[in-house]
Amino acid sequence: MATVTLLADDELSDEARAVFDDIRATRKSDFVNNFWRALAHDPVTLKRTWESIKAVMGPGALDPKMKEMLYIAVSIAHGCSYCIHSHTASARAKGMSEAEFHELLAIVGMASETNRLVTALGVEVDAEYEVR
Repeated sequence: MATVTLLADDELSDEARAVFDDIRATRKSDFVNNFWRALAHDPVTLKRTWESIKAVMGPGALDPKMKEMLYIAVSIAHGCSYCIHSHTASARAKGMSEAEFHELLAIVGMASETNRLVTALGVEVDAEYEVR
């Protein structure tokens, strides 16, 4: 359950409406999801977050499906159910197969386990791995 009301289109400020218009144009869809509707209470944060998402998730060295899969992995690590669901749907729409999804989950689980073990053991980073 949201801690704020999710604003309908007719409840938006002019600033938030402009961001929603850009979301719709960029995504070529009339759908604006609940995350943006919750953020619309603060148009400054709404705009800043949308601009950052467009920059980070837009064209770059990584393909769109890979970006979504990375977003899923980080969302799992942070326990964000909303982002896990929304970015899994987006990754699937971008071509992620069930096999890729399950392999991603196996990697996230393995990394989580070994991260906790190496932290608990206090293992020093090997000199060969140091980034200089």
